[in-house]
Amino acid sequence: MKRSVLALASLAVLLAACSKPAPPPPKFDTSLDMKELMGHLVDPGSWAFWRATGTVETAEGEKSNAPTTEEGWEAAESGATEVMQAGNILQLPGNSRGPEFDAFAQDLIVKAKAAREAAEAKDSKRMFDTGAALYQVCVACHAKYVMPAYIAARDKAKYPPLPDWPADVKAAQSKFNATTAGK
Repeated sequence: MKRSVLALASLAVLLAACSKPAPPPPKFDTSLDMKELMGHLVDPGSWAFWRATGTVETAEGEKSNAPTTEEGWEAAESGATEVMQAGNILQLPGNSRGPEFDAFAQDLIVKAKAAREAAEAKDSKRMFDTGAALYQVCVACHAKYVMPAYIAARDKAKYPPLPDWPADVKAAQSKFNATTAGK
């Protein structure tokens, strides 16, 4: 019995020694701040796609923005692909702002993939619809993560905090509040 236990222990030690250590986790450089990430990746990709969708009214009448060349269709597809992959980048440690933010990023991936497929199919109607859906994800995320900070910064700059009351006025207010508190 002792020999069996010893043999099993020896085998376990040998197997452990022969197994490779787990590879180190991948290293991500997420030092680019969110404004730059959006400005250099998400925005250009989105606009490359959106410029190829919908119509515009001109003096000559309605003009379609749909691509008319292979290069135009490819640019729209590439733009949607950039946005789709940006959704993955937004979820990396260092970029993610938590589960709700990640849900927006995941929705961005789904909508951008549908946009990419519409561009691949050269389907301008579907591109318009998927572009609108993609836009809605952006608007919802910005309403949660961008606009509150923008509004707070704008309002702080526009309306600086009021100065504190002079000491004699504060004393008079305190005296007044104390005399009217029970009334």
